[in-house]
Amino acid sequence: MNKISKAFENGKAFIGFVTAGDPDLATSEQIMLNMAKAGCDLIEIGIPFSDPIAEGPVIQEANLRSLSQGTTTDKVFELTKKVSAQVDIPLVYMTYLNVLFKYGYDRFLQNASDAGISGVIIPDMPFEEKDELQSVAKNYGIEVVSLIAPTSEDRIKMIAKNAEGFIYTVSSMGVTGTRNEIKTDLNSITSAIKEVTDMPVAIGFGINTPEQAKKYSAIADGVIVGSAIVKIIEQYGTNAPEKVFDYVKSMKDAIR
Repeated sequence: MNKISKAFENGKAFIGFVTAGDPDLATSEQIMLNMAKAGCDLIEIGIPFSDPIAEGPVIQEANLRSLSQGTTTDKVFELTKKVSAQVDIPLVYMTYLNVLFKYGYDRFLQNASDAGISGVIIPDMPFEEKDELQSVAKNYGIEVVSLIAPTSEDRIKMIAKNAEGFIYTVSSMGVTGTRNEIKTDLNSITSAIKEVTDMPVAIGFGINTPEQAKKYSAIADGVIVGSAIVKIIEQYGTNAPEKVFDYVKSMKDAIR
């Protein structure tokens, strides 16, 4: 059984995202350890990339900060190995197809597996091309997490039927970033998914307050928060680990 399912075993899951190497690799490690201590059920680790097309300004800037520190994919593998040795929650990479393609699927997934990674999320990979990566990932016990967007409509059930790990439901059109209001009919999207699979559903993009976390965890099996955490890291830099701990704890407490 893949470790990802563990994230959803004890009630609603809180999934937090960070960009590896932001503000630097050592602080990144402490931030992730603090996220786990604060109750994070799964951590999405962003591998910095020069053109992160699904990301809003907050996470784009985190990518640039990390790259300017000299973070490479190999250094992210080393960082992840250190973190996975100290936490018991699943870790998932969030990155772009170009990173895997350039590195080589087999080599990337072998290294990811050795680093303790349970899954990968590739937002710019079309559903129709998923099998190419999935067939290699299976060899290493890594699951390829599918995204379902508000525009997926008649494709929702097709994507959901073939999903593994969990289903990442995108709350809103556009790029990542905190939002004051989410207008998508997430009830109907979640219901359509649940008709065809019992795979856990987590809602992401825009969630940033305990009130929003509570509201959307009532609809789904978990919530995903990225930009709000990255904003704290941007504000506090090397002093961010304690601040991130407090924030993650407040979000996890809201969905318990």
